Amino acid sequence: MDRLAEQREYYRQRAPEYDEWWQSQGRYAKSPDDERRWSADIDQVVRALDDFAPTGAVLELAAGTGWWTEHLTRHAGHVTAVDASAETLALNRQRTSGRGEVSYVVADLFEWAPPVAAFDVVFFAYWLSHVPDDRLTQFCGRVAAALRPGGRIFVVDSYHHERLADDRQVRVLNDGRRFEVVKRFWQPAELESIPGWPLTATVTTNRHIIYAQQRRLLRRPADD
Repeated sequence: MDRLAEQREYYRQRAPEYDEWWQSQGRYAKSPDDERRWSADIDQVVRALDDFAPTGAVLELAAGTGWWTEHLTRHAGHVTAVDASAETLALNRQRTSGRGEVSYVVADLFEWAPPVAAFDVVFFAYWLSHVPDDRLTQFCGRVAAALRPGGRIFVVDSYHHERLADDRQVRVLNDGRRFEVVKRFWQPAELESIPGWPLTATVTTNRHIIYAQQRRLLRRPADD
């Protein structure tokens, strides 16, 4: 199994337990102090997203189980939620039912091309770190092409002060199965230097999360 296929399979199998990580449950439980710091960082990103105001037609890539989709519906006229895992999108649909206009698309994000100039905002959380270097230029071009003139990008991801040696990480499910995924820990200067994405990057106070936002698109790089 190649690494991207293994990564897709991991997230399919992880769907029913993904929220345990996000909610610090089970083997992901934190001490009270660590939980407060984690929650404070999430709140910081949520406030930044509210200030950003992702209105209009929003494309959410790697939408997962819907924690961010639910928040996007508070601002967006319509959200198109795309994920390679039907299992995670099923949970997303349950969470966001009745909370706004959402379309759900099951698609491999390395193969799927979004409609050109169709969206006011492209949002993705905990996804860019799973894009390998040899797919980055193509991915960035497709994101930029999906935006209408003046469209904007908002990125959320995990933060660590340094990259892994080979941008790979072993993940273990609750039942002990092991998978290898791509994992690049982006640094603020790296995010701000992506061609065609005039981003401003911020590391949260407690350094759990990095997020970056774009006010307007300056130019659209070619999709190669």
